[in-house]
This record gives sequence, C-alpha cells and structure tokens, in this order.
Amino acid sequence: MEVILKQDVAGLGYKNDTVTVKPGYGRNYLIPTGVAIIANDSNKRMIAENIRQAAHKAAKIKQDAEQLAAKIGELTLEVGTKAGETGKIFGAVTAVQVSEVLKSKGFEVDRRKIHFKEQPKQLGTYTVTLDLHKEVKHTITVNVVAE
Repeated sequence: MEVILKQDVAGLGYKNDTVTVKPGYGRNYLIPTGVAIIANDSNKRMIAENIRQAAHKAAKIKQDAEQLAAKIGELTLEVGTKAGETGKIFGAVTAVQVSEVLKSKGFEVDRRKIHFKEQPKQLGTYTVTLDLHKEVKHTITVNVVAE
C-alpha cells in the first residue's frame, strides 16, 4: 500500500514522501492518526503542487540547517551522570540531556533529532548523530563523565 506522509516518521520517511507500507499499518495506524494519506492520483498532484510552492521555503530551512551544522563543527560535549565504581551508568544518558547541553552551548536542537549510534551504558565517548534536516546530518562526540 502506498501512502504519502504528512509529517516525519522515524524509520519510515519524511514529510511529503511517498512510501510503501503494509496495508494494516497504513489503514489501522497511519491514516486514522492523520500521519499519512492514501497515495492516489489526486493526492499525488496536490502534494506535488504543495512541494512546488514550498520549494524556496525548504531551501531556506536546509540552508539554516547547514549553517547550524557548520557552527557546531567538531564539538565535543561532556554529559555528567551518576555512575558506579566500575563505570556503569545508573539509568541512561538520553537525547534530552544532550539537547540541554547543546542549548547551554547556544545551539537549539530538538531532542527528537538526536540519535545515538549505541546507547551509553558505561562512562566513555559516544558518537551522536544530529538529524538537522532531511539532507543534513551532523555527527558530534559526547563524553559521558561521572558527576
């Protein structure tokens, strides 16, 4: 079943993308919750017109994301957390914590756009991907240290 996404869906696609999903997922979740619409001819034409009209706005958003990625550069963040004597973390370091540290450094990045390659469970260095735009992804390093 082909659907057109009305908003970004993690692991599936971005807004205005036409994706193929299983019929049950489309009929029972995506369409009733308003996340997607059926990809018929009239909806495809409507989305194409919306994309054409919003092209200059999208270019500005992409440019802003590229500028933010350039400002962040090769930033290394330190996130403090409680840890045991062996270096095992109590709980986990989350995207919310990384977002707050970025905000304190002057960079506004939504927590939903922060993805860990591997979830931190020990003290050490981890790689984090910032999904700033559909075409702009930026990688930073996060040092997890004991408080």
